[in-house]
Parts: sequence; C-alpha cells; structure tokens
Amino acid sequence: MTSVESPGSQGLKKEVEVLDEAIIRFAGDSGDGMQLTGTQFTNTAALLGNDLATFPDYPAEIRAPIGTLAGVSAFQIRFSNFDIHTPGHRPDVLVAMNPASLAVHIDDLKVGGVLLVNTAVFRKREIQMAGFEKNPLEDEAFLGHYRVIQVDLNQLTKETLKDSPLDSRSQMRCKNMAALGILFWLYNRDMESTFDEINTKFGKKPDVAEANIKVIKAGYNYGETAELLQHTYKVEKADLPKGTYRNISGNNATAYGCVVASKLAGVSLFLGSYPITPASDILHTLSGMKQDDVITFQAEDEIAGICSAIGASFAGRLAMTTTSGPGVALKSEAIGLAVMTELPLVIVNVQRGGPSTGLPTKTEQADLFQALYGRNGECPMPVLAAATPSDCFDMAIEAFRIATKYMIPVMLLTDGYLGNGSEPWLLPNVEDLPEIKVEFRTDPEGFLPYAHDEKTLARPWVKPGTPGLEHRIGGLEKADGTGNVEYSPDNHFHMTKLRQARVDIIADDIAEPAFMGDRDGGDLLVVGWGSTYGAICGGVNLARKEGLKVSQLHLRHLNPLHKSLAGTFSKFKQILIPEMNMGQLYTVLRSEMPAMNMVKMSKVMGRPFYNDEIHAKIQEMIG
Repeated sequence: MTSVESPGSQGLKKEVEVLDEAIIRFAGDSGDGMQLTGTQFTNTAALLGNDLATFPDYPAEIRAPIGTLAGVSAFQIRFSNFDIHTPGHRPDVLVAMNPASLAVHIDDLKVGGVLLVNTAVFRKREIQMAGFEKNPLEDEAFLGHYRVIQVDLNQLTKETLKDSPLDSRSQMRCKNMAALGILFWLYNRDMESTFDEINTKFGKKPDVAEANIKVIKAGYNYGETAELLQHTYKVEKADLPKGTYRNISGNNATAYGCVVASKLAGVSLFLGSYPITPASDILHTLSGMKQDDVITFQAEDEIAGICSAIGASFAGRLAMTTTSGPGVALKSEAIGLAVMTELPLVIVNVQRGGPSTGLPTKTEQADLFQALYGRNGECPMPVLAAATPSDCFDMAIEAFRIATKYMIPVMLLTDGYLGNGSEPWLLPNVEDLPEIKVEFRTDPEGFLPYAHDEKTLARPWVKPGTPGLEHRIGGLEKADGTGNVEYSPDNHFHMTKLRQARVDIIADDIAEPAFMGDRDGGDLLVVGWGSTYGAICGGVNLARKEGLKVSQLHLRHLNPLHKSLAGTFSKFKQILIPEMNMGQLYTVLRSEMPAMNMVKMSKVMGRPFYNDEIHAKIQEMIG
C-alpha cells in the first residue's frame, strides 16, 4: 500500500492511497437498483484492467415489502491488481441505502471501513421496521468503529434533476447513480465507459440517459467538493496473462459454452427449458442467439422442457435443458428415459438452497446425491461440476463432448454463486478448444440401433427418416443390438452392466483433477468440487505462506472419479473436504476409499465459503 498526491477539483493536492485490492458492498431495498449499481461499477473495473469477482445477493420475492429486512438486496465486488478467486468476505466500503440494509450488513463491514449512508429514508417508521429502537446514525457506540459518510442522496438527486423533463418518481430511480458517483470519486475511477454504456442502454430514452449521467457526475463532484474523507483510493490494473478479456457471469459462460460446443460438433443447438431461479439467465441468453442456429423452447413445465430436449436429441440436435434442484426432481423420470434410449443430452443444474423450493436466490451445492442417485432403478450417468464462473464455459463444452462421444445424458452442476457471480474471462483461442466429433449413421448395411462401439460402448446416432435405418426407441428395457423390448432376467442384467460400464470407461478419458501444492504429499490435502474452488484456493495459499504443508485438489468430474485419486490421497496424512452441504462428496469418497483419514467441513447457510474460514480450519487441523 502506497500513497501518491493528485490535484483536486480546486487545484489543491489530495492524498491518494494505492491499494492492492478493495471490496465494496452495495445494499438497499430491492427497488433501489443495487444490482445495476454494482454491475456498472464492475464493468468499469473490468475495463480498467482489474481482476475482479462479484457476488449478487438478492431476495427471492419479486418485490418484498419496502423497508423490510427480507427485502434487502446487495451486490459485492472485489477488485484487485493481482489474481483473485472470490468476491471476498468483509467489505471495505458498505453503501447502505436504508435502515434495513444497514441492519442486515453492518456487522460484516471491516473495523475502520467506510460506511456511505443515504440519510433520506432514516425516518421513524423505516428505523423501526429495521429493528432499531432509535436512529442508528445518532448512536456513536453503533457507528464509532467506522468512517461514516452521511449524504441525503434523494435530495442530491432532486437538486441535480430539477430541470429534467422526467417526473419525480423517475428522477428518484436515479438516486443509486449518486452513490455510484461517490464511489467512482472514492476510488478514482474513470466514468466515460459508464457513460457510454448508459447512452447505449437508454438510446431510445435520451432523457433517462442524461439524467443518470448527470446524477453520477453530481455524486462524483459532491465527493470532490465536500471533502468527505481525508484521502481517496486507487487500485491499479492487474498483471493478468495477455489476451482479450471480458467480464462474464457463470450463466452466460454456460450459455456461450453450449453454443461453442454446437459449433465444434457441427450440430445445431436446442434448449428446452422452464424458467427457474437461478438458471433462467441461460435461457434468456440463448434465446437471443438465433443467429447462431440456436432454438430455444420455453416449455409449460419442467417435464415438458426435458422431454422436448430428448425429442430434439432423437431428431439429431445437440440438446440440453436447464433447471435447478426442484426442477431436476421433476425431470428425474425423463432423465431415466434419456439413459434408457442412450441419447446425448446435457442437463444443467444451477443449484440453490433446498429442500423443496427452499432458498430460491441463495446458493448451495447440496444436489450431488440427487445428481448421482436421484432416479429410479440402476440409472448411472456422468456428473460434472464447474469451479468458477468462467469455468462454466469449459465444462459446458466438456459435458457435450462426453454426451456425444458416449451417447449418454450428462449432468453439469453449477450453483447460484457461480451462475450469478462474474469474473474476467480470457477469451480462448479456437485452436485450443477440444474436438467434438459427431457422426450420424447413414449406412443401412448391418445396422442395429443398439449395436455398441467396442471402445466407447456408444450406440449409433441416427436421424429419423434416414432411409433403411428406421428404428424404435422408448423407456422399456432393450435387447442389446436390436433394441427390441426384452424383459428376460439375463438381458436386463446384461444391459444394466453395460449402462454402468459406459460411465466407468469415461474415467480413462477425463483430465486429471486440478492440483496446487506438493504432489509428493504433506500434512493435509483440501479436496473440493464446484464453487468451493476459490475459497479453498485462497485459504490454502494463506496457509502455505505460513509454511504449512497443505495442498489443494479440485474435482470437476464427479462421476466417474479420476483413477488417480486413491494414489494421491494416500500421500497425505489428512483429507479435508469443505462443502456447502452436510458432507455429500465426503460420503461418496468415504465409500470409495474407506481407509483414508477424511474430515468433512459443512456450511449450509445460503452463502459461500470464505478464504478465512478455510484458512482457520487448516490451522485448526495442522497449525
């Protein structure tokens, strides 16, 4: 951390403190535009070259009662001049637009952190709704640990737009931009890219665009002239690998990965889906990509969504369906149909808190058992999991590679933390993308619909109507080769083993799990899957800097597991498995390797793990 001097608006010099990183949390009522404000700051940070990670956190209700604790919406961004993997834990700056948002988030603000409060709504009724007995802004004991900036953002917005043609209600919708302007001042951010984005977004509403830009400038100038703090901050751009970057969320990365998979395979993409939080953005993104020969079908329910995708796969399309845990429950019989018919299909489960409808907008990774076992009968299928928002792109491609090569449905697990979170994504070189080779059978000679390839055990993929290759498929048990309905005990046992074998052989065709640390062994190996990657990486890095003999291994292929795991595990004295569930991967690994010294670490709170939590557990075990 260093300090430099910069000329202020009055020609005076102000001190600018140069930081390696900063964490900002925007919080307010669900109608205060906190997601938009956070996104605008994120886009600016990305364009300025910072590494970043975000965590949107919003209520499940479409419009919770104004001023209530349940209606608080928040958006956290961590931006830095070095490589980061999580949006961080405790913010350096908290923007609180009302008493409820202050009550919900104040305990997370770092001691000495900056608290920007919109004083306009700290009235008796709102204060009581937030659970305060008196105005917290007048309580020195409550706010004494923070640097408090009190601004009437409503009045600042009203004064700025007094000559605007917008009505008073529309003007007040801009008050979040005043907070954004103050934060741009506080962190010495260039605003031109934000102005360009606003002008593009509201191109057909120039009065709205002009109002938002004016209010941002007013917030920036207010910070400059009111001398809110003794100094401001700056975070330089990160030294990332050379290339072209864009900011991307996990859901968008999943959508793009699926489209790229269709290009690599030379087969058009079909999505049959029913909207469900937090997976709906994949449907939204793909529905706007008709120019890439993508067909999207918004079905009337979850069952229709997957059945349409199975039909599209039978017809020769690269097919997928998207959902979350409750939707997977409804799709389970149809997933079994895809297994029985041996058709390629990708099921994307963007996990959320459960059971039942549970916590629709909060994150969890508790659907692993459901993905592995949640179907009737012996019904095995490959299960993959993405590790970061940008990794969703790669794992979507991997899911289709496996599905088409082995003629099998594949489940890809992400979660709300990954799907809604974002990070810089280095656009890949086309030459580096994996090959997806698809061949449709057209030769009728010797054709049997359930003849299985010796290496992959895949049956031929035939488009309906291909001359001489007419055949039936369905959910009843098949005879090997002919595909005729066959109920005999020996055939059912044979086909059950064949379906399991087709999953098992995939273990020879997957990449070794990501590893960080000492492959020769050590005191502790931290094993994770899915979105725990970033927190584990951060916690392990902190421990290794302290000289602790700890390493990290992260699984992206959960069924089948890579064959190297037992050998790797045996080199470490203890295995720690952090999960946002009650120990599902732990249970799977214990069944596979019962002799290993494994310890589970569970967190089921609707929130992700933080670096310091993993670090503290490592210290407890070997520190």
